[in-house]
This record gives sequence, structure tokens and C-alpha cells, in this order.
Amino acid sequence: MDIKNADERLSYAIGVQIAGNLKQNGFEELEAKSFSEGIVDILEDNKLQISFEEVQEEINAHYEKFQAKAKEQNAEVGIVFLNENKQKEDVIELPSGLQYKVITKGDGAKPTEKDFVTTHYEGKTIDGKVFDSSFQRGEPAKFPVNGVIKGWTEALQLMSVGDRFELFVPQDLAYGAQGAGADIPPYSTLIFEVELLGVND
Repeated sequence: MDIKNADERLSYAIGVQIAGNLKQNGFEELEAKSFSEGIVDILEDNKLQISFEEVQEEINAHYEKFQAKAKEQNAEVGIVFLNENKQKEDVIELPSGLQYKVITKGDGAKPTEKDFVTTHYEGKTIDGKVFDSSFQRGEPAKFPVNGVIKGWTEALQLMSVGDRFELFVPQDLAYGAQGAGADIPPYSTLIFEVELLGVND
């Protein structure tokens, strides 16, 4: 293809961006001819080959399959990780499935579910990708114990001020089927390092 002018460059750039976003959302097996016809029919106000209702049905059906595939893949990887991790000598597993390791032991107050806490933390996926870190920002976070993911709510009530834990959070105690943005896919098991700095009324 020979891109000759600014309009063609812009059109190509938009095509690349749309295709990239579609691949990220699991649309990896699109048939290029039909895909192009759909774009042309909308841009040129042609009569659609299927109704808008059918368009939505097709897309919804795809997302259901995509979520099911993500569940199977991410959930299975998380189960394998947690099963191996709990064999480590310093890892404690709770009845809920939450696992933790004590890095540093403190002797301060313990929060209840109704308290606010101040913490430093870092969160990452089980492949090591950091998605959030108050350590890196240099500013601790303050939030209610019952206002975070279930794994955190449970773990914080085990901690004393001064404690530093590493948490291994199963997907059902984290963000579950919804995931969280681009960095936390659905059904992801997560790892957090949490330092409890204070308990506030």
C-alpha cells in the first residue's frame, strides 16, 4: 500500500489503533473483508447487512466467550501459583484461601473492620508486573478497612501497626470477574506487599 496524502495517513493510523484495541479485547479472528464492509457501510450510510440488534447480540456473545476464556486461563494459572506457593515454609494459608507471609513484625494497634488505616503498599500480578505502588509515589494511602478488596480487609485485621506482610490474594478475594483496568485482567490472582503505618478512627 502506498500512502499518498494526509487523509490516507490519518485513515491508516486510525485503522491501526482500532485494530490494536480490538486485539487487546480478544477480537483476534476477525474476517478482514466483512470487517471492512461494516466500516464502509457506516461511513457511507449504506443499509446494514444485519440489524443493530444483531450487531449487539454478536458482540455480547463474543464478550461472553472472551470472559469465559479469560476465567479459564487466569483462574487456572492462579490456582497453580497458590498451590505451589502455600508449600513454602513461611507462607500461611487461611480458610478463605488468602495466603500471607510476615516480612516485618510490629507491636502496635490492630485495626477493626470499622477503622481507617494508613499504609504503604505495592501491588503486582503473579508474573511480577507492578500495577500500583505507594512506595514508588512516596506517599502512603489512607482508607477504610472495609472499603478495599476482600483479601485486604481480611489481612489488615490480622496486622499490627509496624507489620509488613506479603499477601497472595486469590481472584475471588481480589477483583474477580471484573478485573480492574488494563493492568488487572479478569480472574487475576494478585500479590501485595503491605506495611501498616497507622490506625485512625
